[in-house]
Amino acid sequence: MQVSKSYTVAEATNRIEHYCAYQERCHKEVTAKLRDMGMIPEAIDLIMAHLIQQNYLNEERFAKSFARGKFSIKKWGKNRIVRELKLRNISKYNINSALCEINEGAYLETLDTLAKKRLASLSDKDWAKRRKKLADYLLYRGWETDLVYKKLNELLS
Repeated sequence: MQVSKSYTVAEATNRIEHYCAYQERCHKEVTAKLRDMGMIPEAIDLIMAHLIQQNYLNEERFAKSFARGKFSIKKWGKNRIVRELKLRNISKYNINSALCEINEGAYLETLDTLAKKRLASLSDKDWAKRRKKLADYLLYRGWETDLVYKKLNELLS
């Protein structure tokens, strides 16, 4: 049986400050980390309040950073970004604020590039299968249904 290290509130606070300074974190991630460290609920509340006051934790900043990163690096659509932020218990206000970070022109351009690249990689001769595979791929990545089908009609007509 493994014995986990116990932390004082000061030690835990210090470790979590470094954890938050390294990368933007949401409240849910930090709370889970503190629970994993074996902290009691009262200590978790105390540390969370400290992190928010010292600006180590900011849900709006996290949401904006998350949306920008997932869009520019992983090429996710808005639906996928919203779903992932909701899983992290981010408020509707912060989600909407985060979506404003995505430039509409760059968004549509990315969809076009992604669709053309994926279409070129599909080797099926059957037009319907290619269409379905491309649609499934784009929808899985979180692109809006109306945009996906508009793009399919543009590329496959």
